[in-house]
Amino acid sequence: MSTISIRQAALTDIEALSVLFDGYRQFYGRESDVAAAKQFLIDRIGNGESVLFIAHDGSEPIGFTQLYPSFSSVSLGRIYVLNDLFVNELGRRKGVGAKLLKAAADFARTVGAIRLALSTANTNTTAQALYEAEGWERDDDFFYTCTVKK
Repeated sequence: MSTISIRQAALTDIEALSVLFDGYRQFYGRESDVAAAKQFLIDRIGNGESVLFIAHDGSEPIGFTQLYPSFSSVSLGRIYVLNDLFVNELGRRKGVGAKLLKAAADFARTVGAIRLALSTANTNTTAQALYEAEGWERDDDFFYTCTVKK
């Protein structure tokens, strides 16, 4: 029997998060680098720059989501950018993604945020279907991005 649990992650989860985060990056075509993934997460958590939730099936880590704080000048309120959501092969088709989205929304509501925002690849129809099934709405009004070159 599957026992899915979701909780806010802490630095004590860094080993499990690093492996999951590395898998997420590989999903998007990046080379595996668990050490760099670990350092990135340590920096984000240590500097209070992100909030992470981790999913377990029993004791097995199977997914995570990462939120970055931001603000809306027009609405005069805090927002969070749901930048990362990943469920590994062991956790897929078990409702883990939906539970991670709910945990993110519950957290945002609890801290008084006015909005959660995310973006995903146009080709990631699986993720889009999940977001829409969970009540997220597509925003076609704002769709520009700028990659800052080094």
